[in-house]
Amino acid sequence: MERTTLRRRALAVGTATVAVGALALAGLTGVASADPADSTAPPVSADSLSPGLLAAMERDLGLDADDARSRMANEYRAAAVAAGLEKSLGADFAGARVGGARATLTVSTTDASQTARITGAGARAEVVAHSLDRLEGVKESLDRAARREAPKDVPVWYVDVEANRVVVNAATTAAGTAFRKAAGVDSSLVTVARSAEKPRTFADLRGGDAYYMNGSGRCSIGFSVKRGTQDGFATAGHCGRVGTTTNGFNQQAQGTFQGSTFPGRDYAWVATNANWTPRPTVNGYGRGDVTVAGSTASVVGASVCRSGSTTGWHCGTIQQLNTSVTYPEGTISGVTRTSVCAEPGDSGGSYISGNQAQGVTSGGSGTCSSGGTTYFQPLNPLLQAYGLTLVTSGTPTDPPTTPPTDPPGGTWAAGTAYAAGATVTYDGAAYRCLQAHTAQPGWTPAAVPALWQRI
Repeated sequence: MERTTLRRRALAVGTATVAVGALALAGLTGVASADPADSTAPPVSADSLSPGLLAAMERDLGLDADDARSRMANEYRAAAVAAGLEKSLGADFAGARVGGARATLTVSTTDASQTARITGAGARAEVVAHSLDRLEGVKESLDRAARREAPKDVPVWYVDVEANRVVVNAATTAAGTAFRKAAGVDSSLVTVARSAEKPRTFADLRGGDAYYMNGSGRCSIGFSVKRGTQDGFATAGHCGRVGTTTNGFNQQAQGTFQGSTFPGRDYAWVATNANWTPRPTVNGYGRGDVTVAGSTASVVGASVCRSGSTTGWHCGTIQQLNTSVTYPEGTISGVTRTSVCAEPGDSGGSYISGNQAQGVTSGGSGTCSSGGTTYFQPLNPLLQAYGLTLVTSGTPTDPPTTPPTDPPGGTWAAGTAYAAGATVTYDGAAYRCLQAHTAQPGWTPAAVPALWQRI
């Protein structure tokens, strides 16, 4: 199997019209929490889970609707307890995970005297030899070695909190051992495992509501976001570079990539024009859209679902956090490894647990016919990297803006190619171009501050 990033068709942020069979993450209205990484907001009741998501959990996880609701409620509580214990245990914290039909939380520690604190919080305690900080330090050494030279035949490495070790998946034991030695890490902390996995970026395209990059490839919108008053969406970095322009699923001018990182990480954001209204929803493929209520990160073992226009809803579990994976284009770190399948066209699309946004689809191996492994870029680091806020159900609605048929006077004109630094006038004010682009209807200087700065 090959490892791929899922880059094919995207999801359009904004308009109420959603292509049938597309996973539109047309984010429902508004502003998001002031802190991009805020995970303190209580999640919406598990009773609000969409029929489409429940059906996918039944198919992929063998859970009926009542079991799925019960599990999600337990996982919400587990995430909150784990976050609190990670803070209180400090350097003694060695990871957290959920398991079993009831999603029982286990929290590991290197200090046996902390077990009472863990059990008092309602979790199962486990005493292990190595702290999470120590194991993540080992993984960072492997990451540094990969940045110097991408390892041959070593697709994936991660911290396995259950095994309390760093795992290096390699085509051969010799390849994994050579990579470990190149990184200079202690063999007592690393397990080399044979793996036939060959992750790749899913570059042959599709996604939620499609967005098209520079008139060619297409990817999926992950989640609606804002940066100040500027609307936009989060997606995968391999889908486009800064300055790449996008058209929506309806082929109408949509936006421009403002930030993009790949390889190293796999995240990006696109600023959209005034014709696109962000909504805090994920398209449910005719089974009811899923409302995004926040971005509380789930723990290892938790259920997670992905929506994309190639394969619809698919669910699985979170296998490892902070994973590194090597694609043909290079190594990326900090992604989450899941048992969810995906196929070309799902890149950039949304990963969600219940109503809590988790991340954007990156790449993986396999198919939804044969099964596979898929990685997502966690959302909160993406929001922090670009100073974005997630659009959630608590965000007030912004009325849609329709561009005037006869725009105010000035030198700016749709259809004109503008270079960075060019100046225009519009509606009695002067503006400087921040980024080269061809002006589109609705992309007026006053409406698109990502492209124009008033002077």
